[in-house]
Amino acid sequence: MTKNYTPAIETTTVTYKTLAVDGLNIAYREAGSPDNPKLVLLHGFPSSSHQYRNLIPILADGFHVLSPDYPGFGNTDAPDPAKFPYTFDKLAEVTAHLLEQKGFDRFGLYAQDYGGPVGFRIVTQKPESLEWLIIQNTNAYEVGFTEAWGGLRNALWHNRTPESEAGVAGLLEYDTVKTVYLHGSKLPELISPDNWNSDYYTTLQKPNGRRIQLDLFYDYRNNVVLYPKWQELLRKRQPPTIIFWGQDDIFFTREGGEAYLADLPKAEMHRLEAGHFAVEDCLAYISDHIHRFYDDVVARKR
Repeated sequence: MTKNYTPAIETTTVTYKTLAVDGLNIAYREAGSPDNPKLVLLHGFPSSSHQYRNLIPILADGFHVLSPDYPGFGNTDAPDPAKFPYTFDKLAEVTAHLLEQKGFDRFGLYAQDYGGPVGFRIVTQKPESLEWLIIQNTNAYEVGFTEAWGGLRNALWHNRTPESEAGVAGLLEYDTVKTVYLHGSKLPELISPDNWNSDYYTTLQKPNGRRIQLDLFYDYRNNVVLYPKWQELLRKRQPPTIIFWGQDDIFFTREGGEAYLADLPKAEMHRLEAGHFAVEDCLAYISDHIHRFYDDVVARKR
């Protein structure tokens, strides 16, 4: 007699799920025992939770890890931008509701690129939810912008027109996405082409994909307005913080990483010979230090 076989799932196994949140199917990756400390990984532009595909199973032995795709990104629903506002306020609202439904009331936060404006909004609204912080190439200071932002800061943010949109549309091209991954890397052979193929074809080429991203490019100006509020949150709360900063990021300057230390003088800083997506070529270094930092600093405080 043949018996039904249900494979056992180890706690370090990554599962791929969706959850109905605010009328949308939100895709997310999850791993680790629910009894472990909770850790949220928020992705950047133009990626998705795919950027953490290698990091999640390594962290899952000690953490309950959750990494969602924002609306319009990856495998999450992408409603028509004529009916759904693609703003960072909205991305944060939906993500916060996902975390609430998943029981992530208090957590560590890994914020990279867009993960900063999404995550900082969430924890500003609910400061007690933030237990500790991992910052990796996400901006919260004016000094952090490289020249790559010129078309946004000097044109689009001042006057959104077809002409100013055309001036930044190159950021959405295949070769640009590839460059974002490879720029600054000392070990480009470690960076899988699956990254830019996934980002380009799964996010940027979906219906309304380019319009979604242009809406977010324009709305990014509202993040800059909130920088003082986020800085105040960091100064007042002083969450245990570890910073991994790719020193040759195409989007964010080295000074942008150093600026956090004025508000978080006890933060642990790691200056990496890497670019924007440092977890690609510094995976072992980052994962080892996350585990060590939690054990040595966060758990003791806990």
